[in-house]
Formats: sequence, structure tokens, C-alpha cells
Amino acid sequence: MKIAIIGATGFVGPKVVAEALNRGYEVTAFARQPEKLEIENSKLTKQAVDIYDTDILANLLVCHDAVISTFNAGWTNPNLYNDFLNGSRSIQAAVKKAGIKRYLVVGGAGSLHTEPGVQLIDTPHFPAEYKAGATAARDYLTELRTEQDLDWTFLSPAIFLHSGKRTGVFRLGTEQPVFNAEGKSEISAEDLAVALVDEVKKNEFVKARFTLGY
Repeated sequence: MKIAIIGATGFVGPKVVAEALNRGYEVTAFARQPEKLEIENSKLTKQAVDIYDTDILANLLVCHDAVISTFNAGWTNPNLYNDFLNGSRSIQAAVKKAGIKRYLVVGGAGSLHTEPGVQLIDTPHFPAEYKAGATAARDYLTELRTEQDLDWTFLSPAIFLHSGKRTGVFRLGTEQPVFNAEGKSEISAEDLAVALVDEVKKNEFVKARFTLGY
């Protein structure tokens, strides 16, 4: 299987690239500056791309079996909301134009439901500095739920996402955060990558959102 990973030099992207390579997949790592990816492997191709150029991106995606997007428009970007939505729409359109069915997206935890009818992003203590990005990810998930042609999957991380160890041991959920015995919702980016690459093969959450935590 040949997998395209978009946003390969961000926080989550390199972990996904490493996980896919470790399982023997061919990987194309897409980024604006792919040389920043400090991974070398005979099955890895690094590709520079402007994800807002839908036609060029579509041409580069041809012949891949699945596309994983870990795209983030930048937490300090003053136009984060619009740039994230426009970038995500461009990636989605390029995947369809390239004739690829399988499309996986790493989104945010803000759209998870803390109780019926209440999403995390709308709770009083949600950090203001993450509001724009979380709102963009939530709104994109709403759009993605209407997508009929692609076999899409949206992965929301745990509330607390951090660098750490790859354990391969975690629990999955769907619309609510997964909490541990101490009442904390957390996951390492390394284990997020495990769950994401698992889903490429297992197809357990096609046209659905899922989440995870310890």
C-alpha cells in the first residue's frame, strides 16, 4: 500500500510517517518544506507542495491508495480559521480529483461531546488560544459528514495530546472523550499515529469520527 501523508512536518505528521514506514508501507510525505522531516527511509519520498493548489496536489496524489491529512494552518496564524477550512477543502477536493477513495483526517478534540448536546469547545474553560483552530476543525467535520463519495474517517485526539511513548495500548471511542481512571483524557502523538495507521487497514470507522485515550 502507498500512503500520502499531508502535513508531514507538523506535530503529529512525523509520528504518522514513522508508524507507516515501520509497517512497511510506501509513504509520500507532503509538506511546504519537506526537508524539515528528519526521517530517511528507502520507502519514503519527500514532496514539497502548496496544499491550497488543488490541481497540483491532485496530480501528486495519483497512484496513492490512501491519503492521511494531519494538516494544521498554524496555531499562531491570525487567519487560522479560514486557512484551515480552505486548506482542508482543497485537500478533500484533490483526493477526489485524484480518484482516491480512502481519506483520513486528524482533527481536534473540541468537537467531542462532554454531555449530550454540549461540545468541549463550548464549555466555559476551553482555552481561548485554541478556539479558532478547534472551531475550524469542528466546522470541517460538519462538512465532512456530508461527503458521500469518499471513504473518509475523522480522528479526534484525546483532550490532552502530547509527545511520549508508543505503547500501542489505548481505548477507542466515538463522540465522547475517552477518560482514564483518574478522569484524564490523554494520548501520546505516537499512539495517535498507531490508531490512525491501524484504521487505514481495518476500516472500522468509515464515514465516521472516532477518538481514543488511555
